[in-house]
Amino acid sequence: MTATRGTSVDIPTQDGTADAYLAHPDDQNPHPAVLLYMDAFGLRPQLKAMADRLARNGYTVLVPNVFYRHGRAPLVELPELIDTSERPDLFRQIMPFMQALTPEAAERDAEACLRWLADCPQAAEGPVGVTGYCMGARLALRTAGTHPERVAAVAGFHGGRLATDSPDSPHLVAGRVTAEAYFGHADQDPSLPPEQIERLEKALTEAGVRHRCEVYPGAHHGFAQADTSDYDAEATERHWTELLALLDRAL
Repeated sequence: MTATRGTSVDIPTQDGTADAYLAHPDDQNPHPAVLLYMDAFGLRPQLKAMADRLARNGYTVLVPNVFYRHGRAPLVELPELIDTSERPDLFRQIMPFMQALTPEAAERDAEACLRWLADCPQAAEGPVGVTGYCMGARLALRTAGTHPERVAAVAGFHGGRLATDSPDSPHLVAGRVTAEAYFGHADQDPSLPPEQIERLEKALTEAGVRHRCEVYPGAHHGFAQADTSDYDAEATERHWTELLALLDRAL
């Protein structure tokens, strides 16, 4: 574990400027880069703390506000602990941001973030890792599929709608993924029912992607987010073990 530094940065994109958080070891050396995609609740202290933990393990981590087209984070006022009872009202505010983030827009943003990391003095040359949570797991998988030459490791945790019947479902990029992949699913997750888990597994297997997909028993959607009522400490530590092992192997 090392001392880290976290700063706010701006990422130029084709559609404007995305605010973001950058965490890295507090030394003069470049470190392997990781792009961390947020969940629907956005760029906030919880995600910054997760980026800091990755940085303490030797990585330079970029967390973009993918809702930047609607303003800088925070876009909605969040309680200290996001409880189930408060989610309907929060999602009424957040849903328009999510719907506006089309696959095409997300791909443009991924290109901008990867380009920014390539020029970042704190980021080492070479491949990057990508990880995401909830909706961020979809973004992570898309990024691995659209930038196979840059992404060597991709992970997603309590991801939703990863393998739908939609013609633009994230799992359809599996044939272009060259990264090693790991997905940790929540078994109490209506946004990723068993048939989608099976469809994702099949797509990755048929594409020849080196991967593991695991269901975390008893874990709910959002298990890795300590500022929500679905936080599960045991599942979260398992996620850290798997994520760090993946990054250590691939980067």
